[in-house]
Amino acid sequence: MDATAYANHIAILREELVCALGCTEPIAVAYAAALARAALGTMPEHLTVACSGNIVKNVKSVTVPNSGGMRGIEAAALLGAVGGDETRALEVLEAADEAARAKTAQLVSAGACSVELVEEVPNLYVRVVATADGHDAIARLEERHTNVTELTLDGAPVTVAGVSAHEADPTVHVADPREGLSLASVWEFATTCDLADIDELISGQITTNKVISDEGLRNDWGANIGRTLLRSRSNDITCKARASAAAGSDARMSGCAMPVVICCGSGNQGITCSMPVLEYAHELWASHEQLVRAVALSDLTAVHVKYYIGELSAFCGAVSAACGAGAGICLLRGGNFDQFEATVVNTLVNVGGIVCDGAKPSCAAKISAAVDAAILGCDQALTGVSFKPGDGLVGDTPEESIRAMGYVGRVGMQPTDIEILNIMIGKTEV
Repeated sequence: MDATAYANHIAILREELVCALGCTEPIAVAYAAALARAALGTMPEHLTVACSGNIVKNVKSVTVPNSGGMRGIEAAALLGAVGGDETRALEVLEAADEAARAKTAQLVSAGACSVELVEEVPNLYVRVVATADGHDAIARLEERHTNVTELTLDGAPVTVAGVSAHEADPTVHVADPREGLSLASVWEFATTCDLADIDELISGQITTNKVISDEGLRNDWGANIGRTLLRSRSNDITCKARASAAAGSDARMSGCAMPVVICCGSGNQGITCSMPVLEYAHELWASHEQLVRAVALSDLTAVHVKYYIGELSAFCGAVSAACGAGAGICLLRGGNFDQFEATVVNTLVNVGGIVCDGAKPSCAAKISAAVDAAILGCDQALTGVSFKPGDGLVGDTPEESIRAMGYVGRVGMQPTDIEILNIMIGKTEV
């Protein structure tokens, strides 16, 4: 692998594997509100939050962390404005205390925040207008959860906590580094890179995510998918792999105030990429180096698959993350490159149709199902039994299969996404 491609893979991992506290969509809302409040220089009298449908969908049913159990865009935005630390990005609500929670609840009841659904914007879009004393400050996020494309005070650009807007020129194409990924490149990188270049980053992901996974297994969170799985088959490695990922989601979807190292913009996906691989590493007595390389392969595979789907859509992100987990497990089990490719394709063919109906406790069950499919896909690949070109969306090459499934998620499922949102907000009766 040439030096440029090598550096690109490391840069992608560093950009993807960052800490977040809580579900990343309400956190994005809170972050934008905190930036707008800081730009305004005082506590806003009112917030107006304009969101894309996918933000509405993913904030509606999930608990805002450090909120005392509150849900919804209004709670996320107001808590971000009242108690958020704009310097912490996706950990913006870590310092929110009881006083901030009480003030937020009061402001929610008083109608201090209004929410608007906007169309014909990116699937990930949040724009917060904060007003006070005749002044207004605006913070806008697009495409990625911390991508600030507007930050102004009374229409003039400002810088807050070292952050300023960087709106792209629509006439200039700036290549996303993820465009350069392929199954061949992520396999080569993960299996041959200098361990020192990724060890700290990947080890941090594993350590951080195990803490919240263990919390989900110990205590009553959400739908208790992880705990339910372990009660039924506690000595089954496939069950333990599913449970460890599901348990982390159980906790974070229900407001657990523990950080998660995300991947593909999602804490659930960061957990899914790492925890099942960790369980197999323990089962197989893998070395630390084998574990780190397997999780790096998992992360980069998930990023590659997710790139064709997009940041948010009607296509459940647990599927792309499970493709990654299956890839990492395949490597730990001695699989070769062809078997790695087959694992990814087998997983996509099996569970590529799971829909995203927002962030909520049942995400843990979807994670369990997707990881189960990935383990089956790996089992198939290791025995030489895999789906063939022409089976549904299976293309002549694994890359064709990934692009085809991505097209379905990004373009084909757009009408599905709209109808899911309409049902959730009560616009459509069923």
